[in-house]
Amino acid sequence: MNTNQQYDIAIQSCKEIFLKKTLDYGTSWRVYRTISIVDQIYIKAKRIRTIQEKKLQKIGDDIRSEFKGILNYAVIGLIQLDLNNDALEEIPVDTIRKYYDQKIDIAKKLMEDKNHDYGEAWREMSQESFADLILAKLLRIKQILINEGKTLVSEGIDANYFDMINYAAFALILIEEKVHQ
Repeated sequence: MNTNQQYDIAIQSCKEIFLKKTLDYGTSWRVYRTISIVDQIYIKAKRIRTIQEKKLQKIGDDIRSEFKGILNYAVIGLIQLDLNNDALEEIPVDTIRKYYDQKIDIAKKLMEDKNHDYGEAWREMSQESFADLILAKLLRIKQILINEGKTLVSEGIDANYFDMINYAAFALILIEEKVHQ
């Protein structure tokens, strides 16, 4: 199986959860501001790091499910950036599915371009590095928010969310390959 196929499988498992939760809860996440989404992802990435460091997990959700949550919250973050301060009304599941697919299409293209240039270096990375990179991206977004959304030479909030999507997908692929536990 090639990387694109593995990526699609990882994304599909995340998308299924996302859409089922949308059916369960609607689009209640529309109330989240960017900082709240960042904090939701932070909680998940920090938990992964804590489990990695302590080598002990005491509640049911495993590292795999946390990476899925990170990926889905990053998609939420991207959708929220697009919808900005629009009314917080409920959005139909079919519309949410389209938004999700649009964001993932952009993330996948970015992944393909970076894989071309970096030669799939991510395959040699540790799971710890994926958690650390995601945490660093979150700190970058927090700083961009402190700077009122302005950057001098750096990418914006959206680029950081796209990177988190891809780091989480890579971690899920390596977990599936049993490279990471």
